[in-house]
Amino acid sequence: MDGRVALVTGAARNIGAEIALRLAADGAAVAVNHRGADSAGAAGEVVRRIEAAGGAALAIEADVGDERAVERMAAAASDALGPVDLLVNNAAASVTAERPWLQLTADDWDRVLRTNVTACFLTAKALLPSLAAHRGSIVNISSIRAVTGKPGNLHYAASKAAQIGFTRALARELGPQGVRVNTLLVGAITTPDEARYGDQAEVDEQVLAVQALQRRGMPSDVAGVVSFLCQEAAGFITGQSLVVDGGWVLR
Repeated sequence: MDGRVALVTGAARNIGAEIALRLAADGAAVAVNHRGADSAGAAGEVVRRIEAAGGAALAIEADVGDERAVERMAAAASDALGPVDLLVNNAAASVTAERPWLQLTADDWDRVLRTNVTACFLTAKALLPSLAAHRGSIVNISSIRAVTGKPGNLHYAASKAAQIGFTRALARELGPQGVRVNTLLVGAITTPDEARYGDQAEVDEQVLAVQALQRRGMPSDVAGVVSFLCQEAAGFITGQSLVVDGGWVLR
């Protein structure tokens, strides 16, 4: 990926950070997006790790659901690192407390859809000139909840399903310009955030009971597939939804 420039949203921690580190290790310069001062330190650490390994990176604070903020982010990334030709939409509004759908408010719905779906539209739109000029690649990070659903997570599941339709439609739109668009349906990945679900051993047991592969998924498992989709080896793949879940949906 030497000479490529990637923008990874929600890249301060967990899966996003691992994706940024992997693309940098593959040779790309990376814009590390984060939202808010509370994630600035973590984003800065990702940048420091990339630079320590000899790569180029920049941390950019932006709310990816805000059109003007996205436009400023795109300009900042291009000015500092060069034209962005790889876009990874990883930022997500997760659901920490499950609630029956009738208890959801319109604000709850809008918050999740804005970050999980609208942001994909805004980033692709802002970066289209450079993506098209360099036959770029877009990877949207969705979830297996798009196809399995889950009670108490209606707005999240709906947003992740919308990413699939968005990916397929945008792939048709951008194919003539040489831009590929794909999505990953990610399963249960081990991150520090799992602590909110209780004892780690119990969480692991519950996950493995519904997975075909009897090991936990790691952020590096997702990052490896993103790396593949961003390279020329995947140059004839577009509009696809790749499931990265250890065989969860098989069960």
